[in-house]
Amino acid sequence: MASAALEITAPPEPYRFEQIHIDVARNASDDFNPFHDSRKWRLIRGNPFAGPIALGFQMECLMEYRVTRLRAEEGYPTPTSGFRNYQFTFADVLRPGEAFSPEVKPTRESQDEAGRPIRTNRVLLRKSGGLALMGTIRDSAAPQCSVARSGLDLVGASPGQLNHAPDRRPLADSGWFLKRKYLMNGNAKNLISASLGDQAWYFDEIEHRINFPDMVPASLISCALLERADSIGFNFYADPMVYTAHHISVDQALARVLRSNDRLHILVDEPEVLTPGGGLHGRAPEQHRHRCLGLLRDGRVLFGAEVLLAPLQAIVGRDQATPRSRPA
Repeated sequence: MASAALEITAPPEPYRFEQIHIDVARNASDDFNPFHDSRKWRLIRGNPFAGPIALGFQMECLMEYRVTRLRAEEGYPTPTSGFRNYQFTFADVLRPGEAFSPEVKPTRESQDEAGRPIRTNRVLLRKSGGLALMGTIRDSAAPQCSVARSGLDLVGASPGQLNHAPDRRPLADSGWFLKRKYLMNGNAKNLISASLGDQAWYFDEIEHRINFPDMVPASLISCALLERADSIGFNFYADPMVYTAHHISVDQALARVLRSNDRLHILVDEPEVLTPGGGLHGRAPEQHRHRCLGLLRDGRVLFGAEVLLAPLQAIVGRDQATPRSRPA
């Protein structure tokens, strides 16, 4: 939390991501997806967006910041135990200079079956004509994403094997791909600022404040997925994929003590193709689900996640066949 003497600023309404924000966010998270590149977006086959687009984790980092600020204003302490669970669905993209408005609903309190507290905020990111993002941010005693509950048992490897395994390679015969990253204060500050948050809320060297937002390590999922795809010869221009949903559980005790140069093992598994079914706007497109883990050097689970992606052409074909009625 920021110093009480420090005035935290907010960007003027309406909010806008400019291309410089997108560039800083993708550089901070090593996201080389051509959808975000001011030049390479033109090379993507059938790209309907007519320009680069903001990062999904960039939008999520903003929503995390807004919820954290609201909780502080409501008098809730910063959680140092339990899990913060993020569930987001992507409804549309944001282009450079496009106006949008983030909304966070007041915190709602409930209890789990054991009587432990749950705190939930519904979040929306609105743009002209509809939504770009919708979801919930929920604090609970136990992780709500099953990947975080299972941890290394899913992988079948020991912490020692992780530390000695080669980077940017499949992990033995496990079916999981390993991307090793090191946290840096500078990258975290850049992602926060690029997401239109105030870095002073999380970092101040003079006041010895170091607090990595959850979305900083979680955003490295994109880099790991891209590295995995590149390692198998995936064609990012001919067969582009886009995020449709994220479900992430972050251990708050571990997240609040992260420091610069901490080593993270980011693991992503092979995609599971989900059978298309009914959706909000008609038949849902084919989707690919990846399970993802963020592990510390000693194998403890910082986060577990499930991310859904869909082929761009499947979404474009669905939208052309079924006119969309924008959600209110």
